[in-house]
Amino acid sequence: MTPLITAVELMNVATGDRPPTLLDVRWQLGGPPGRPAYEAGHVPGAVYVDLDTELAGPAGEGKGRHPLPDGEEFGAAMRRAGVRADRPVVVYDGGQGWAAARAWWLLRWAGHGDVRVLDGGLAEWTARGGPLTTEVPAAEEGDFTPEPGALPLLDADGAAALARRGLLLDARAGERYRGEVEPIDRVGGHIPGAVSAPTTGNVGADGRFRPAKELAARFAELGATGEPGPEVGVYCGSGVSGAHEVLALAVAGTSAALYVGSWSEWSAGPSRPVATGDLPG
Repeated sequence: MTPLITAVELMNVATGDRPPTLLDVRWQLGGPPGRPAYEAGHVPGAVYVDLDTELAGPAGEGKGRHPLPDGEEFGAAMRRAGVRADRPVVVYDGGQGWAAARAWWLLRWAGHGDVRVLDGGLAEWTARGGPLTTEVPAAEEGDFTPEPGALPLLDADGAAALARRGLLLDARAGERYRGEVEPIDRVGGHIPGAVSAPTTGNVGADGRFRPAKELAARFAELGATGEPGPEVGVYCGSGVSGAHEVLALAVAGTSAALYVGSWSEWSAGPSRPVATGDLPG
């Protein structure tokens, strides 16, 4: 099953016999907060989930900006949002896809078997005539209990090793990979051996994911040739846009591990090596 759902498909299943649990995870790097946007209008039935506090643990030294959340706290947050183990989940954001992909990855990693991302997010929903509401749905307690490990996960040492034995993709903008600019973290550059693969190459002008065949061709040019190809891993700045890359790879038919700590964790360690320029290093 594809990890994406179109706006038209969502309109159909939302009124069917087995409607999915809808999660609104609008978020932007550096703000503004997504909750006010949710309250101003959201897909009917959607519950707001905050990326910084519910889809990530507290940032701290050596952990990166968006580390994995505590398992019990994440499970409680998902149950508050109505997530059930036996009910499909659809997640969406404002259209960029990063936050929705983070929610998709976390739920899948935690063992939920049926999670999809609304392709194009809320922008595509409204473009297709989807209604919005300001009504906050009544709380319906879910029963989802995380069982972590359903998707592969990397730490710093694992990412470094994978960059040498397989393919490690850097999902950040090319100028950050090359070390020309670094607006957030301690130092610019990339993990030695990593290959630049900005998330902007995953989507078209409308913000929707490129077709599976196009994505497969894109990743094949980068060295991800599908199964049984080289082992693939992904990182980004803090484990958010990297989830978008893992999602794009899944659409293309390739599984990939996510280094959640990503560059924010890697670059915080002054002893870790840093490569710059166009080449993996």
